[in-house]
Amino acid sequence: MAVTVVAALIVAFAIVWAGAKVAHELASAREDRARGRALQLLSLLAPAIAAADADPRALIVWQPLARAARELFPAESSALDRAAGGPFPFGPERLQAAHARWTADWLAWERTHDAEYKLKAAAVEHEIDSAGSSPLSRARLDAIEREKLERYQRRYEEYIRVAKTLQALADGRRT
Repeated sequence: MAVTVVAALIVAFAIVWAGAKVAHELASAREDRARGRALQLLSLLAPAIAAADADPRALIVWQPLARAARELFPAESSALDRAAGGPFPFGPERLQAAHARWTADWLAWERTHDAEYKLKAAAVEHEIDSAGSSPLSRARLDAIEREKLERYQRRYEEYIRVAKTLQALADGRRT
């Protein structure tokens, strides 16, 4: 009888040990899959940082994708956030910086645009002063002014659309 009890204890111990080993291996496999998904998210979203740094408009495309990835993989996103020291890939600071850069780029473009068309107009006005006013030279000057205004309006519309979207992203609103 004692031998049977000892054998039963050995079998029970072996079953418990095997169960613990299987549970540990399953947990380890789950952790490995989670790390693999986090690495895939990192690989997927890392180019977004460079794209947004190169052109703030890239955030309009990348931020909704990053938000969707965060919703689909919250645990992996949290791991990336911890590793990055903040929301990965776009925290509030990066979104605000993109908005500020977009505005600074607009102001630089506006100055360049104004200077470019002042130069074009000055060339035609010099021609008018030198050769006298003609219907053709007046029409060229009017065309320059129209082109300047049309180009400005198109660019301003883009500036406003992108600026509003970037501000909404920085404020945490969905676009």
